[in-house]
Amino acid sequence: MTTGRFPRFAVALLGLAMLAEAFAVALPAFAAGPSARDIAVLLYKTAPGAHPAMSGRDLRRLDLANLDFKKADLSKANLFGADLSGANLSGTDLRDAMLDRVTLIGAKLDFANLDHASMMRPSTFTDLRFLRAEAPSFKSATLRGVNFFGSFAGSNFSGADLTDSVCAPINKTGFIEYIWRTDFSSANLTGANLTRADMTQSRLSFAVLKNAIMRDVVLQEADLSGADLSGADLSGADLRGADLTDANVTGANLDGVMLHDAKGLESLKGLTEAHNSEKIIR
Repeated sequence: MTTGRFPRFAVALLGLAMLAEAFAVALPAFAAGPSARDIAVLLYKTAPGAHPAMSGRDLRRLDLANLDFKKADLSKANLFGADLSGANLSGTDLRDAMLDRVTLIGAKLDFANLDHASMMRPSTFTDLRFLRAEAPSFKSATLRGVNFFGSFAGSNFSGADLTDSVCAPINKTGFIEYIWRTDFSSANLTGANLTRADMTQSRLSFAVLKNAIMRDVVLQEADLSGADLSGADLSGADLRGADLTDANVTGANLDGVMLHDAKGLESLKGLTEAHNSEKIIR
């Protein structure tokens, strides 16, 4: 039996071919991931109190500037090279997220969870000048086990948890990594938890580290000149080769601090008011 001039099986084959062609067109669009407009629409349509689900999404190089992410689930999302300037990422879940090369100028990540995320070489200022108004904020954020490297000068890390984080140069012999060491100059790390963090060669000049928990932190060859370490718990900290010129350790716990080859000790402030200074390892 025929349908017009074609046998029924030929019609069926034609239908399958058309279906396959339709899928061939649709699949690449799906595989490409959401656009910046898709994300903006999703966030706009999210009901008050709801948290957008974007776990594992491919958001590479998207322009997401100035968006309110409404405490979205961005765990394991790939945000490589994305523009997050002025974005509100407060309270978001960014665990295991890829944040390398993102732009974070003026971004807010207060109370966000960035545990085990990667944040290498983000752009945090419009040019080489330090402008506090452009510095991203990580107030009370959790950054346990984070790998990050870049400039966070003037950023707010007060109350943040950076336990086991690593911001030391990855390439130990790299000239660029040594020159452009991670910069926390004038950053606010009041009450931050830096237990076992590896901050080798980091720049913390004039940083505020009052009452910070810094047990077993590694600060070899770090620049702590002018830093406020008053009340900090530095027990077991490794400050070998660090620059402590004009740093303030009033009320700090110096039990077991390693200061071999440290610089500026003659100008260290508050040493007589520090706790366990007799247990310093020189």
